[in-house]
Amino acid sequence: MEKLYADVIVDISHEKVDRPFQYRIPKNLRDVITEGICVTVPFGAGNKRLKGYVTAIKDMPEFNPEKIKEIEGIAVGGVSVEDKQLLLAAYLKHNYGSTMIQALKTVLPAKQTVKALEKRTIRLCLDTEEAAVALTMCERKHMTAKARLLKELIQVTCLPYRLVTGKLNISPVTIKAMEKQGMIAIDKKEGLRNPIRIKAKNAVPKELSISQRQIVNKVLSEFDGGKTGTYLIHGITGSGKTEVYMSLIEGILKRGRQAIVLIPEIALTYQTLLRFYTRFGDRVSVLNSTLSAGEKYDQCERAKRGEIDVIIGPRSALFTPFPHVGLIIMDEEHETSYKSENSPKYHARETAEEIARMHGASVVLGSATPSMEAYYRAKKGDYTLFTLKERLTGGCLPEVYTVDMREELKAGNRSIFSIKLQELMADRLQKGQQIMLFLNRRGYAGFVSCRSCGHVMKCPHCDVSLSEHRGGKLCCHYCGYEEPAVKVCPKCSSGYISGFKAGTQQVEEKLKELFPEAGILRMDADTTRTKDSYEKILSAFANGEARILIGTQMIVKGHDFPNVTLVGILAADLSLSVSDYRAGERTFALLTQAAGRAGRGNLPGEVVIQTYQPEHYSIVHAAAQDYEGFYEEEILYRELLRYPPACHMMAVQIFAKDEKKGKMLASDLAAFAGSFQDETLKAVNRLTVIGPAPAGIGKVKDIFRFIFYVKFENYDKLVEIKDGLEEKVQSLQLKNEMMQIDFNPVNAF
Repeated sequence: MEKLYADVIVDISHEKVDRPFQYRIPKNLRDVITEGICVTVPFGAGNKRLKGYVTAIKDMPEFNPEKIKEIEGIAVGGVSVEDKQLLLAAYLKHNYGSTMIQALKTVLPAKQTVKALEKRTIRLCLDTEEAAVALTMCERKHMTAKARLLKELIQVTCLPYRLVTGKLNISPVTIKAMEKQGMIAIDKKEGLRNPIRIKAKNAVPKELSISQRQIVNKVLSEFDGGKTGTYLIHGITGSGKTEVYMSLIEGILKRGRQAIVLIPEIALTYQTLLRFYTRFGDRVSVLNSTLSAGEKYDQCERAKRGEIDVIIGPRSALFTPFPHVGLIIMDEEHETSYKSENSPKYHARETAEEIARMHGASVVLGSATPSMEAYYRAKKGDYTLFTLKERLTGGCLPEVYTVDMREELKAGNRSIFSIKLQELMADRLQKGQQIMLFLNRRGYAGFVSCRSCGHVMKCPHCDVSLSEHRGGKLCCHYCGYEEPAVKVCPKCSSGYISGFKAGTQQVEEKLKELFPEAGILRMDADTTRTKDSYEKILSAFANGEARILIGTQMIVKGHDFPNVTLVGILAADLSLSVSDYRAGERTFALLTQAAGRAGRGNLPGEVVIQTYQPEHYSIVHAAAQDYEGFYEEEILYRELLRYPPACHMMAVQIFAKDEKKGKMLASDLAAFAGSFQDETLKAVNRLTVIGPAPAGIGKVKDIFRFIFYVKFENYDKLVEIKDGLEEKVQSLQLKNEMMQIDFNPVNAF
């Protein structure tokens, strides 16, 4: 086939141009144009010069050849898209809703090429006798810098340029002069940046337990037999899931394949990387948002060239361009950060399964508190379920105390610390042990609760909490229900009803009043803004430079500090009160993960859960570390109310400059979605449309936001409705309104 024409997706994220445009390939580019390459093309009436990606090459035109424009050239600084990445972008567009260019930009972890890192070395061009003569001459003429460099080069014939200009203090002018005289030569070699600056000795693999070994053997033997699938490891905190991951990776690397390890937080990168680097050495690298553009690009290049075999990072590391992926691991798979908040709003779990299908790879999910979706699929047999019930250290799970803060208030304790927690903190500090205090702040500003009886103001129609709005209103962000704000608790008539406000800084100040001698570290959004801040705080705490670490949810995930024997969970029930059907699941996971930080060494651990709702099933099961009990109770609510994973849900967001037009568009689109109803189905199985209603934050930067939800058991049907909605929006040719779609959303809108 002659390369005469190319289909090009132009770099404009707009629905109207979300299709390939055909261009003629000039003769001088026919040998270099390939599918996936980034090109520059003239676009539109004004022939504006834009970048685009070639998605197909054809020998026949699909339009009048006289009207087809010509490709200008290969884009400078562009990154070509390989076939698998093109297929993956198409998958994201189809399954999650976005433009093709948005999907393409998502699968390219490094968005553009950057200037290559150049390694320069200085080489002696003279033989031994000539160098000795030149040295004598330089010394006689008092050319001390030249003499100093010649002395070094006579001993070592090649030196790094930076060492010469640095330690030897020789100026570039002197080096250039010696090069002109033919004494030396400067060799240049392109190098790739390595963001890892860890100096660690090779670690000896730990002996696996019988349960761990069974998992490794099962996954690898099925891989060898050509059977790849998704495996869920449900292991209690400290049960050695990471050792299983490393043994699996070792097996995959021996089979000539590569591995991707996903972690939910950048805060976990350093500790995870340290463990993997001591096992696999410089075949491991990292990819996350703290890297420079050059470092990101170079890690992708190193992966393509086969210089690394294992990449570690959050969600975006999934798109590392390894040629032969054999294993994808998702640690703490229940975390909501695995869901993209930008279009396409993909979930890393399903996307990992698609990448694994393309490469013939296996996916391993791991968590002490698996997501409802993963456990639901494991129960159905879609995933293979493994369970690790014992801590590797031989120790047992920590003892948990649940403190009812309503009783503390009645007893006259108005402090944010219960009497029990204060006593245990004093005891640990006296013994020289460490303490972690976790402030469950997620969603604290929105809901209204009573400090006397624990009652939370809820929507009578949706079983989610009402949010406090300015103007004296309590609103439901799901159905639009409103009622006046209250000053007296409707349940116990107490005046102690209001929104909850607390922060890590206030906790730190109170701690300093109680224990002025204790070293305190704080880890939250304010203290982790710089590039190395996570590592510095965690290293300082691990080295015993502080006795107490205070933080939000970033401190409870995956960290392992053997000297921590006490964990205090402040305001455990705050996350129960978010306007979100996942509130119970999130609270259980956070509390269980937080409790799991205690007693991971040889010393026993204790946990204090402070709550105003000690009777809530999430808190009861978290205190007992009983995942099965929680799952069985939670899944009943999901099935009853048709929430994921029992049913699929599509959230449709409308953004508009004009409130009335936005409201009208939301109503029209919701009615259109309802037109896909199948009347032949039983009422309980039919399509359900909820809303529209104003979004949780109804206006941002003068843009009004509306939301409606569509529920149905069949995901493909929701994709069909998504396609219909996109076609309808495109036909309306909207100027000041926009639609966004999110499947099975993990955050409330």
